[in-house]
Amino acid sequence: MKKITWLLLLVLLTATIHLPAQRKADRKTLENLQAHITYLASDKLEGRRTGSPGEELAAGYIAGQMKQAGLAPKGDNGYLQTFTVWEGRETGEASQLTINDASFAAGEQFVPLPFSAEKPAKGDVLPAVKEPDNIWLIDVQDMELNPHAPATDKYLEKAKEAAENHASGVIFFNGKEDIGAVRQWLREKPAPLSIPAVWVNRDVSRKLDGDNASGFRISMQVAFQQGKRTGTNVIGYIDNGAPNTIILGAHYDHLGYGEDHNSLAKGEKAIHNGADDNASGTAALLELGRMLKNGRFKNNNFILAAFSGEELGLFGSKYFTAHAPVDLERVNFMINMDMVGRLDAAKGLQVGGIGTSPSWTPLLRESAEDMQMHFDSSGVGPSDHTSFYRQQIPVLFLFTGTHADYHKPTDDADKINYDGELSVIKLVYRLIEKANKQDKLMFLPTKETQVSSARFTVTLGIMPDYTYSKGGVRVDGISDGKPAQKAGLAAGDVIMQLGKQPVSNLETYMQALAAFKKGDKTTVTVQRGTQQQTFNIQF
Repeated sequence: MKKITWLLLLVLLTATIHLPAQRKADRKTLENLQAHITYLASDKLEGRRTGSPGEELAAGYIAGQMKQAGLAPKGDNGYLQTFTVWEGRETGEASQLTINDASFAAGEQFVPLPFSAEKPAKGDVLPAVKEPDNIWLIDVQDMELNPHAPATDKYLEKAKEAAENHASGVIFFNGKEDIGAVRQWLREKPAPLSIPAVWVNRDVSRKLDGDNASGFRISMQVAFQQGKRTGTNVIGYIDNGAPNTIILGAHYDHLGYGEDHNSLAKGEKAIHNGADDNASGTAALLELGRMLKNGRFKNNNFILAAFSGEELGLFGSKYFTAHAPVDLERVNFMINMDMVGRLDAAKGLQVGGIGTSPSWTPLLRESAEDMQMHFDSSGVGPSDHTSFYRQQIPVLFLFTGTHADYHKPTDDADKINYDGELSVIKLVYRLIEKANKQDKLMFLPTKETQVSSARFTVTLGIMPDYTYSKGGVRVDGISDGKPAQKAGLAAGDVIMQLGKQPVSNLETYMQALAAFKKGDKTTVTVQRGTQQQTFNIQF
């Protein structure tokens, strides 16, 4: 009896000592989370757009925190791993537009249209007079634009008409589009016309539309160049001399001022601070790195990877898997934390990828404690874990849900549920603790979910390669039982045409898809290697 009493006293004493220590550790983590997110989501970083000075500041901060935690650098240049984001065509530096004695900025005040010829034109132009062998001025307000068709269709029609009537060039003015939208048109790759064609902004339009304009001496030159920018992953490493490695990841890039047209806000451009998306996941990554470096889990090595380019289409994580600093065949599993800062206890945590290994369900049940979770088996989705699933690595995707501030300037640090994020971090830590006692997890392929949109009533059933920019849409994966699989499409095919609609990029692919309804039959033309093949499909 005395022995039992002493044992109970020892247990109680141990618990009494442990609880204050745990509370102290939790307070430290909460303070760090607030510091990380407050900085990463500050206006100083201007939304952390990939390739921007704000992204560079964020990468420097993350690398500094990894170094302070004792993580070893595992990038190409210290902690940093740089990659190129190819963005199709953009206005070339040789492009010029001069009206009388005023010169205008290429890409800012005027933009070549995607079907323009790369050549010069000049002339003395009278308003409203369209002469052969001279530049035509076309007032967009006089054009009947179809709201249900791409605006470029009407622009192309009018430019063709000008070329057929021997115009030497064409300038479109008074267009209602903003300059950013017109720049996006350059991602299309229609056949070029025989004459140069440009769109001009409001400032230039006012000059061309002036009541006192008697004539213009115009000189124009159109040139294109390949658009690109440099993104940066930040990679830290904990080397335990183990045979396998666990990868923890989170993207740290966001939308900047919304220049890439992925903002859901309306009105004037503003900084999108991205506190939840995804300063929250990045902060969790940094704290887990610190905890694991000081922890006792030695049966695996650990990579902590902060990805950029996620908002543009998983560029950073896809580059990482193609240029991995460790052997991917020795990767145990990957956990992706994307938007983990708005946990609602009643709604719970969303966990994707549990079907990618038979070990996930029991591990999550053992680690959950009192956290409510909702599961999805698919290993793919609109975040960086998809890049690792494609390499046959078990993945988990942790997400606390969307909200009214998603992809808006209002996603700020003061709206983060820091206690909720701490509970997500603890879940990941417990999960690693239990997985650390097991052998390398077995990979299982899953049935892939298709990202849907209210615009579509049908799906082809492909996972597009968001990083492909050479014309068409390259297939990165095929969903089981969907029209693409039934028709015989395969990963690596490049979709060039859907029905009668040519496909030059994701935007034109979605436009083509939106024209069909369930039961419709059509064809899809793909480039497979050096050959084009056409398949019959039914939605």
